[in-house]
Amino acid sequence: MRRLTDSIGKEYAIETHMHTAEASRCAEASGSEMARFYKKLGYSGMIVTDHFFNGNTAIPPHFSWEERVRLFCLGYEEAAREGNRIGLDVFLGWEYGYFGTEFITIGLNKEWLLSSPDVLNWGVEDYLTRVRSDGGFVIHAHPFREAPYIRSQRFFPDMVDAVEVINSRNVQMEWDQKAHRYALEHRLAMTSGSDSHDARVIPNGGMIMSRRPRTVMDIISDFRNGTCPRMIGSERLVSKN
Repeated sequence: MRRLTDSIGKEYAIETHMHTAEASRCAEASGSEMARFYKKLGYSGMIVTDHFFNGNTAIPPHFSWEERVRLFCLGYEEAAREGNRIGLDVFLGWEYGYFGTEFITIGLNKEWLLSSPDVLNWGVEDYLTRVRSDGGFVIHAHPFREAPYIRSQRFFPDMVDAVEVINSRNVQMEWDQKAHRYALEHRLAMTSGSDSHDARVIPNGGMIMSRRPRTVMDIISDFRNGTCPRMIGSERLVSKN
């Protein structure tokens, strides 16, 4: 199995986009399985970004808000426990959905979710504004992906902090190249993510960082300052034409 440590030396690989079976209906591996998988590959950390309640969630909608949040965080919490045991840093995030347009949200926590029982009643612009005002960081995930579940491509360049310009599950590399041009045009930070849903397919996304982040705010700080040395999967941004 290819290990990132063979190529990154003393730098640190952080996955920014992945799912667990506890909370994402489309995922096949548990949080603890994903933690072991990423550790074996040589990653130093990962952000668990399960589909939120307005996406492809595995959480039943008829439960109380407190129970829904508890179940939603199980994948992250299982991954964090296993990560603590094996030496992998695990951070909480989620992938908020708006009719197929999706936003990775990091920098907020379980307590924020518990205190926001009306979040599903907010409009998307209200969501983006309130998340950022509360200290969260928003990444527009795979903005140019084409798929049956995506009704239309929507863009909010003034209301997000970054653009996922590399998503290794994008079928067409052109979608990544368009996202890269979009981020450059609007001077937005850029991220790479694998969008992993199982522990079989080798991920080809994530950020290579010169320091090991101990908190999600360390990651956000590097995103804001542009101090991440490189993105995993950057070869996808090179046109073959």
